[in-house]
Amino acid sequence: MAVKTISILGSTGSVGTQTIDLLLETPDAYRVNALIAGSNAMLLAEQARALRPDVAVIANESAFPALRDALSGTNIRIAAGRDAVIGAAARATDWTMAAITGTAGLEPTLAATANGRAIALANKEALVSAGDVFLRAIAQAGATLLPVDSEHNAIFQSLADGNLHALEKIILTASGGPFRDASLAEMREATPERALKHPVWSMGAKISIDSATLFNKGLEVIEAARIFDLGVDEIEVLIHPQSVIHGMVCYRDGSVLAQMGAPDMRIPIAHTLAWPARIATASPRLDLAAVARLDFATPDTARFPALRLAREALQAGQGASTVLNAANEIAVAAFLAKRIGFLDIAAIVETVMQRLGAPPIADLAAVLALDAEARAITESELGAKTASRAA
Repeated sequence: MAVKTISILGSTGSVGTQTIDLLLETPDAYRVNALIAGSNAMLLAEQARALRPDVAVIANESAFPALRDALSGTNIRIAAGRDAVIGAAARATDWTMAAITGTAGLEPTLAATANGRAIALANKEALVSAGDVFLRAIAQAGATLLPVDSEHNAIFQSLADGNLHALEKIILTASGGPFRDASLAEMREATPERALKHPVWSMGAKISIDSATLFNKGLEVIEAARIFDLGVDEIEVLIHPQSVIHGMVCYRDGSVLAQMGAPDMRIPIAHTLAWPARIATASPRLDLAAVARLDFATPDTARFPALRLAREALQAGQGASTVLNAANEIAVAAFLAKRIGFLDIAAIVETVMQRLGAPPIADLAAVLALDAEARAITESELGAKTASRAA
């Protein structure tokens, strides 16, 4: 069996570290081309010593001396800065994990598509903020897009028989987050500490808050539409507290195919890593007898307007999705800093969407310009809200 060459964009993040866990289970099957991280030089150095990549790159240039010292005596090439990140991402490799979070991941992810191989995508912004641009680049390069998000990976697996033409709709599941059964009054008083306590998944702060507001699921609706070329009416969301079924495909003959598994991100990562084959993992096995029951409910868009806003953005066009994503990032950061309340997140995003509409997006430069404008306007709205509260 041929050794597969691997690059990991965002190696020190949650998805990146879990990808490395899988590589270390069978290290002889892979050769690591590039490891790219943001600021955590010590963890990057530890990963580099374990995997011996051709190059290790840190985006934060001030962290370069620490990386250089930690890798002294090895033959691993090291570099730092934006240009180095993009250059390393563009290296020809069989499989790239694109897991740099936020808009910082857009340029490296686009650069990775150029080699025309497999892109395991864990960067939401590539599809939400720059979907048209990214998918055009994938098509032009002849690259293969492999979705890593558990829900999209579930749909990808359920469509493995190739009958996309016979699809009636897909169903994305959501745990419902920590406020699944909370009243609006309770949510209005919610603290960041309470919102961060996800009942099922262990995730970073931003995605945990997105799960609490259901913005995460709204972004996934937009992603699913891009990945699978679906209309807004072909994508349904169901609340599923057990997080056992990650996605379903409903066919026009009445059949429903569902992908199930323990809530462990190593499972979808392993699927993309081995695709079209499969590999063994140490992930926990699903015990349906222990789970005992599976519950489903329709989401309440009055308490969770994020789903409505995401559907509106999808229908409006690419620019609206770019605005929604940027405004949400700023609003979530403000909530975590206790500048605004939990329910203010969606309200501010809606205001910014109404102000900016859905400007046309021609290229990455236009995406980044609109993203910056949306962030600036969101900050302005936050300032006005803070001032009104203080008055």
